[in-house]
Amino acid sequence: MKIEADRGVCIGAGMCALTLPSVFDQSDDDGTVILLTVRPGPAEEVLVRRAVQLCPSGALSVTDGPGA
Repeated sequence: MKIEADRGVCIGAGMCALTLPSVFDQSDDDGTVILLTVRPGPAEEVLVRRAVQLCPSGALSVTDGPGA
């Protein structure tokens, strides 16, 4: 699993950081998403997918498979 975040699309709602603060944070400057890791462990997979679903702007995505 690999996470991607489009900071140009992010509106700084913070749902991702609230859902999984070990993977997502917010910029002190503008509140946009900061990825603390792009390849989270298996234990975090369910909450990563939940954070992607909760993102109101669609700024987050997940890629699965080889090389991800």
